[in-house]
Amino acid sequence: MARRFRGFLPVIIDVETGGFNAQTDALLQIGATTLRMDNEGYLYKDSTYFYQVEPFKNANLEKAALDFTGIDPFHPLRGARPEDEVLKEFYQHIRKAVKDNGCTRAVLVGHNAHFDHNFMMAAAERCDIKRNPFHPFSCFDTATLAGFVLGQTVLAKACILAGIPFDNAAAHAADYDAERTAELFCLMVNRFKNIGGWDLAVRATKLQEND
Repeated sequence: MARRFRGFLPVIIDVETGGFNAQTDALLQIGATTLRMDNEGYLYKDSTYFYQVEPFKNANLEKAALDFTGIDPFHPLRGARPEDEVLKEFYQHIRKAVKDNGCTRAVLVGHNAHFDHNFMMAAAERCDIKRNPFHPFSCFDTATLAGFVLGQTVLAKACILAGIPFDNAAAHAADYDAERTAELFCLMVNRFKNIGGWDLAVRATKLQEND
């Protein structure tokens, strides 16, 4: 894994929010799926984490965004937790996954990734997180990759075209979208490998020879 992505561990993240402005609008859900690589260099899903997040103090909540996601931020059964508590727990899981895969840092993978990245970084800054395992500005965007590989940039359409089942009724829940995005990312990376775009054994041997 570390050799395939220059020391980075791809972690697929989807966030649901109270708007589009990462600085002012609430972060409401985090869904994240980690990946593993088998001995032949193929990626597959590992663990999925899901968090309901309390709006931070004075956070903006746009009605249109809430209507779109169907999230009631203050529903008593939502089980939401404060941002700092969520991030500290989540980052512990990610740091362990980074270590277990022999990587040095996580890199966020998302569908329109800069949106998710901006919200995650803004939350980490609000919570004064000192050990953020994610790269501060790099990310992998599956919308771009899907446009190139499949000719589709909409997550649902790209998944369906790739043969990945997609339930529109379940979409816009962060864990569901993260898992479908992870499947799409793995499919595209593995397909690239299958057509000769990257060979783990050959590349690893060359790297060892150059060390």
